[in-house]
Amino acid sequence: MTEPAPLPEVDVAALAGAPADAFVLDVRQPEEYEAGHVPGAVLLPLDQLGARLDEVPKDEHLYVICKSGGRSAAAVEALTGAGYDATNVAGGTMAWIEAGHPTVSGAEVGHR
Repeated sequence: MTEPAPLPEVDVAALAGAPADAFVLDVRQPEEYEAGHVPGAVLLPLDQLGARLDEVPKDEHLYVICKSGGRSAAAVEALTGAGYDATNVAGGTMAWIEAGHPTVSGAEVGHR
């Protein structure tokens, strides 16, 4: 039996260094997102991902983030299984904030 390949993963420094137009997918719940998120992140709660896959660009690399990395890892597993190019952001939004990177609050998608 072969072991499954490890999920693609980067740390928050790699996300901070990604191009400004990189697609960041936040899979937390709306109230978590509105409290503070990575600028430019698009909200798509994990529990809605399967039903809303058509909203996720298949021709772009995706950085997937949640609060600490668990839900985003599950999302990356589902997305890569469906043929998407997705990477988990280790440590999630908590690590992003702890590293001193900017956040925005509210429902609007801001820009990095």
